[in-house]
Amino acid sequence: MSAIRLRGATSGTTDVVAAAIAGDGVLTLPTGTGTLATAAYVDAAVAAGGKVLQVVSVTKVDTFTTSSTSYVDITGLTATITPSSASSKILVLTKVAVNENTTDIASIQLLRGATAIGGGTAVGSRGSATSSFYAGAYGTGVMDVNYLDSPASASAQTYKIQCLTSGSNLRINTSYNDENSATRTRTSSTITLMEISA
Repeated sequence: MSAIRLRGATSGTTDVVAAAIAGDGVLTLPTGTGTLATAAYVDAAVAAGGKVLQVVSVTKVDTFTTSSTSYVDITGLTATITPSSASSKILVLTKVAVNENTTDIASIQLLRGATAIGGGTAVGSRGSATSSFYAGAYGTGVMDVNYLDSPASASAQTYKIQCLTSGSNLRINTSYNDENSATRTRTSSTITLMEISA
């Protein structure tokens, strides 16, 4: 059988000849020398970082109510991820469905462990928040978080969402009065963690 000759992109050739199978069933491949792959043959875009290595997601479907004017945990909006490398980043995505029954302001903040992250700079009496929502009368809305964190650790990392209100009852995943009516729907809130390679 004839050989197949492969020509290099700039120079050189490689012959591929038919393999022989001996009587004992041993497959003998053609001999040769060379480099199987070098950096020149690796697609830099494929080898680069920025890939999703793992995803952890928690969805809260029950309700939560608070009238606290300081941050409190929203029960059930906590997720833990263990990075495969200390150089990895964690992309945190959350959706918090909120309702208030007066013209008050609701705010949320993101925490890694006990440390608030991703919020604005507090100035004077104006505190820090990751997201805020002005309800208006019987207002309903969604507060989001989209934050790329660098924990610089391969240990388990726990992220959670806290909330506060400027005065009235702040309700999560429910209408402003949770009336037993077809027009008063209940919603869900989520927190999703994505490990991104360096």
